[in-house]
Amino acid sequence: MTSYKDIGVETNGHVAIIEIRKPPFNFFDIMLIQQIANALDEIDADPEIRATVLCAEGKAFCAGADFGDPKRKETEAAAKSGDPADNLGSIGHLYTEAVRIFRAKKPIVAAVQGAAIGGGLGLAVSADFRVTCSEARFAANFTKLGFHPGFGLTVTLPELVGKNNAELMFYTSRRLTGEDAFKIGLANLLVPQNQVRAEALKLAREIAECSPLGLLSTRATMRGGLADRVMAATKHELAEQTWLRATDDFKEGVKATEERRVANFKGR
Repeated sequence: MTSYKDIGVETNGHVAIIEIRKPPFNFFDIMLIQQIANALDEIDADPEIRATVLCAEGKAFCAGADFGDPKRKETEAAAKSGDPADNLGSIGHLYTEAVRIFRAKKPIVAAVQGAAIGGGLGLAVSADFRVTCSEARFAANFTKLGFHPGFGLTVTLPELVGKNNAELMFYTSRRLTGEDAFKIGLANLLVPQNQVRAEALKLAREIAECSPLGLLSTRATMRGGLADRVMAATKHELAEQTWLRATDDFKEGVKATEERRVANFKGR
């Protein structure tokens, strides 16, 4: 396996383990998503691997984008643009890499031991299954930032938890506990925090006991067209995010989140 900067990849029998290594919050950016997609391509090319565990070191699974990155604020480009999302680079490029994750051929089990927020929620939902704990938090916090959901969540979240539950998460930006996530089908297993990774590995091993050709065939049927639907969704999401990231409300939403207060939105 290739050596990566922000992730570690190892194999355990017929199971691959991808570990995000940007603790404590494991904020995502284009490079992280690209590395995960590249690792999944390698896993697909290895006939010995039948399933993957996606996990993370640190307190969070993936806390989304780091809009509070001090390095971003110090850059000349940021000072000129005033855009809190400029450290993400081209969001269109990020979503191109995200779609590659959805094109992976083998089952993925996400071990969500902490926060999965915004794009981090999108990453968790890209997996086939999620193992979590009561301490975890799940949030599609885009509207609280004055933003539009992304990472294909407008397709993937309703398909997983139902349209109305997804709307509730989008419109309120509320954080769900691991118990809440389990109740609505966002998580498949709820276990003690110190057992999350072990239970995810156990599930992946159970999957890997099955016929590799049968797995590939059945998953292709069950997820047929998903990557294409996500690609279409991200095009629309990007268009909405592009004009919203230029608004005063987006700047206020990010600032309010950094300052841990209720935002004073003006609708402009």
